[in-house]
Amino acid sequence: MMEPERGAGALPGTEEAAGAAQGKGRVNFPFPYTPYSIQEDFMAKLYDVLEAGKVGIFESPTGTGKSLSLICGALSWLRDFEEKKKQEEARLLADEHNGQDKQQQPTSCCAEASNCQGSVGELNWITEFMQKKEERAMVDRLKEEQIRRKKREARLEKIRHNVQLKYASKRKRLEDDETQRLLQLSTEILSTELGSDVLEQLDHEEEELILAEYESDEEKKMGSWLDEDDDDLEEEHVTKIYYCSRTHSQLAQFVHEVQKSPFGEEVRLVSLGSRQSLCVNEEVRHLGAVQLINDRCMEMQKNKHGKKSEGEESEGKKRRVSRAVCPFYSYEQMQFLRDEVLVKVKDIEQLVALGKEIKACPYYGSRYAIPAAQLVVLPYQMLLHDSTRCASGIKLKDQVVIIDEAHNLIDTITCIYSAEVRGSQLCCAYSQLLQYMERYRKRLKAKNLMYIKQILYLLERFVSILGGNVNQNPNAQSISQAGTELKSINDFLFQSQIDNINLFKVQRYCEKSLISRKLFGFVERYGATSVVKTNKEKQKMAGLQNFLLALHQGPDKEAAIQCSPVEAEDGQPKMASPLMQIEGFLFALTSANQDGRVILNRQGTVGQSSLKFLLLNPAVHFAKVLKECRAAIIAGGTMQPVSDFREQLLSCAISADRVVEFSCGHVIPPDNILPVILCSGPSNQQLEFTYQKRDLPQMMDEMGRILGNLCNVVPGGVVCFFPSYEYEKQVYTHWERTGLLTRLATKKKIFQEPKRANQVEQVLSEYAKCIKRCSQVGGHVTGALLFSVVGGKMSEGINFSDDLGRCVVMVGMPYPNIKSPELQEKMAYLDKTMPRSAGQPPSKMLIENLCMKAVNQSIGRAIRHQKDFASILLVDHRYARPSVFNKLPQWIKERTEIKPAFGPAFAALRKFHQEKKSCHGSEAS
Repeated sequence: MMEPERGAGALPGTEEAAGAAQGKGRVNFPFPYTPYSIQEDFMAKLYDVLEAGKVGIFESPTGTGKSLSLICGALSWLRDFEEKKKQEEARLLADEHNGQDKQQQPTSCCAEASNCQGSVGELNWITEFMQKKEERAMVDRLKEEQIRRKKREARLEKIRHNVQLKYASKRKRLEDDETQRLLQLSTEILSTELGSDVLEQLDHEEEELILAEYESDEEKKMGSWLDEDDDDLEEEHVTKIYYCSRTHSQLAQFVHEVQKSPFGEEVRLVSLGSRQSLCVNEEVRHLGAVQLINDRCMEMQKNKHGKKSEGEESEGKKRRVSRAVCPFYSYEQMQFLRDEVLVKVKDIEQLVALGKEIKACPYYGSRYAIPAAQLVVLPYQMLLHDSTRCASGIKLKDQVVIIDEAHNLIDTITCIYSAEVRGSQLCCAYSQLLQYMERYRKRLKAKNLMYIKQILYLLERFVSILGGNVNQNPNAQSISQAGTELKSINDFLFQSQIDNINLFKVQRYCEKSLISRKLFGFVERYGATSVVKTNKEKQKMAGLQNFLLALHQGPDKEAAIQCSPVEAEDGQPKMASPLMQIEGFLFALTSANQDGRVILNRQGTVGQSSLKFLLLNPAVHFAKVLKECRAAIIAGGTMQPVSDFREQLLSCAISADRVVEFSCGHVIPPDNILPVILCSGPSNQQLEFTYQKRDLPQMMDEMGRILGNLCNVVPGGVVCFFPSYEYEKQVYTHWERTGLLTRLATKKKIFQEPKRANQVEQVLSEYAKCIKRCSQVGGHVTGALLFSVVGGKMSEGINFSDDLGRCVVMVGMPYPNIKSPELQEKMAYLDKTMPRSAGQPPSKMLIENLCMKAVNQSIGRAIRHQKDFASILLVDHRYARPSVFNKLPQWIKERTEIKPAFGPAFAALRKFHQEKKSCHGSEAS
């Protein structure tokens, strides 16, 4: 059958699908292959939730094609929605046209109306007039939207089919580059001929370090940097789907799925990312740290769009102000990039490559594409963080939001809005800022000095409440009473004696003045010199230099303000200016008193101590997303237990009847998985790995015997998860001492999960090579045994498919540390604000749910596709309790066998793997 014609930007199957949506039958979902029945159910339920404007919690195990189901289900709904909207527009415009025809015909009712008397007739006339006015306004708006849409479609169609436009753009870019080069050359020649300006007191680079005059708060509202008159910037946001996930690699994988789907050719998709991911200006990229890149970029845009202040105008003859601008921030080129993005689906890497090719900023160019895009792909932070969402130009009003990989959504929101600063950072920021103020005191305006002094006072009080003195070396100041103390925000402000300072204004000043960026430039400039060279201020600065000498480099090294960004343990550059991190803490303190707590952690010295803001109520931030959007989907491979989402995220924002749950089974045959709950070991020792019992030698010995038996019957790889790194190390040492480790190594080569993230790839690679080699060569060693940690590097995002994970073992129940002050405060908060569930306090439910979420994430690593098979062994009798058992994923729970004794469990496992080995062998042959 021939595909029906459709306009530019129309999604596949528009006409026939619209008919299906209007009828009572199932909706037509275009799909790249024949979907599984569970995928059809998933898409149908997704369509219904979006149509009804509800919030859906969707669970679809890894390997069931969740991404494609989300893409085809959501874009099918958007296709039908757009078609119905066009039909409604056409009807309204036709009615308006018919109404105009009727008005041209004379009617007798005018004469009758003139004879009507009384107030009722007048009221009817006024009501009718107002209705007509509203209808005309709506029709006018529809006409404008229609014109905009047709212009956009024509523009994109022209780009799609006219290659000459690309060459014209490239030619213009080369001409601009040549012009810029000649201007630069002329400037250099002139400066050489004229010599340096004798009146100039600071060099050009140092002029950039001085804060511009600050017009704050109510005095001036910051306008948009983009003042150009362009219809496209005012373009109304079309109905769209915002899809977000945790990492850029997950987003890139999703975009590739879209490209392969039936919607890949027509959908208007834009990928958003951070400046760190999208910046193509090497001068800015080399800064490394996210905050430094952000601040430098914003400063460059300010330089491009900002006007000179009166002070600068008056001093124009005295000094030349060097204002760096970004060569990639070309409005014309970014418009071209925007259209290129909308014409063909691109992931982040392709977007960056395009930006480099056409010399346009991908970060801003992609943001220009948001209004016209039908699908916006972005990381968690950009959607869930209020100010980031606003700054990115994301408007959620009446749009669809899909949050994928959402099993850690509560923790993610909590982390985004929490902040921590160490005593050493507070002292360092104080020293840097004080030196900055002394250096440029005569050049700073009064308002800048006022805010800098307020920040210095805040830093001084923060160090004081930790028990230290800001003018002394924090690493040499011992804490007399170590320990952890929790306070409400108001109590912390009062005790710190900063309740009289308007933190909202200070936070806004930091954001708008870019003071942390200026301070970083100051530190960077003088980082390698012994003293900042000034005249009258030299003696004052020397004292501060001596303090920094002791603070950072010890008595035997040359004094310096602060070293350049150094490499952290994980290879990421540390922030050179700690003020950047302190800004996050100040922002957190502006939260409502009941929604968070401040944790004072006093340890050893002032430098080691810290202040931490803990968000207790993530729902208050997520509620803003839910109240704006039309519908929301929270999806993941493992969403159980869902009670956390309902109670901690959704209950305060929407009614319970607006929440829909959907969980589908797995595509694997039922006999391809064998989950077993093991209650006792080979020597009839009851298996209970509580904090009190798990350290007992007999408990560790029993676990060793279980693994020894497993390694005899399980081919390929066995992944064994421990509750923590400490316990894994303890068990490993015990087995090494008893000789068990040597016996295990005769059957499986043993690997351990590394603590360092940069070593994970190497360990996994060696683990996989070992298993492959053993399967090919044969012999006594049948594979590998990997010791991993729940919540570690390998419990999420790593696929142990096929021979890499033929058996997953869970040792005990990985309950979180209930002695943690943060967790205790969260438990107390939930007990105070949430109702009891099934007779249990919310705090107990929280602990159990955190444990089972971690378990479900780990055991889901083994089954990754339809033909995969694996056994799962839950080693602890507590898994058999109904309250715990019911929190397993449905597809695992319905196939789980509870084995009180080891004998029957081992027999079932041996039979399972023998049968699979014979089936697997016959298929291979």
